[in-house]
Amino acid sequence: MTDVENPDRPLARRTRRLFAVAAVVLALDLLTKIVAVAVIEPGRPIEIIGDTVTLRMVRNAGAAFSMATGMTWLLTLVAVAVVVGVIRIGRTLRSGWWAVGLGLVLGGALGNLIDRFFRSPGPLQGHVVDFVSIGWWPVFNVADSSIVCGAVLLVIITLFGIEPDGTRRADDKGDDAAVTESAAATESEKKA
Repeated sequence: MTDVENPDRPLARRTRRLFAVAAVVLALDLLTKIVAVAVIEPGRPIEIIGDTVTLRMVRNAGAAFSMATGMTWLLTLVAVAVVVGVIRIGRTLRSGWWAVGLGLVLGGALGNLIDRFFRSPGPLQGHVVDFVSIGWWPVFNVADSSIVCGAVLLVIITLFGIEPDGTRRADDKGDDAAVTESAAATESEKKA
């Protein structure tokens, strides 16, 4: 059966892509955090490229860039809402690019959410393991990178007018020009 005969098939394929991307990101995030906790001693960074790129153990109680450190429980609830929202949107996707972008966001959100639930000091209060340090940039992890890359991809495809259902949003000015052209053609037909 072709995709035209079965319109749910592309939907299922896009949903599988979203969950496959999320699963790969989650697995990489968990694996790298396990290795980082086992290898990197707090206060003793490992130099990769001088002091520009290092592996440095940081337990982050806050959001990105260590903001909202006293609101870990709220950040956990926001992450849960993001996961639920992405899954709900993902069930209706027909765009492969949206599936990849949302998969990156979902995998990253789940990776950090697992830290919030299962790392000390306790459920909903857990500190996220961050370990990659590049220059002046705040220390981050695979999940953080995935969320940022997914968000950037979603912004780019939105700017190009690609909708989650796979259609392209028409340019407003292009629509106005088409309407004007159509009205002019109708008017000239009336005169003829």
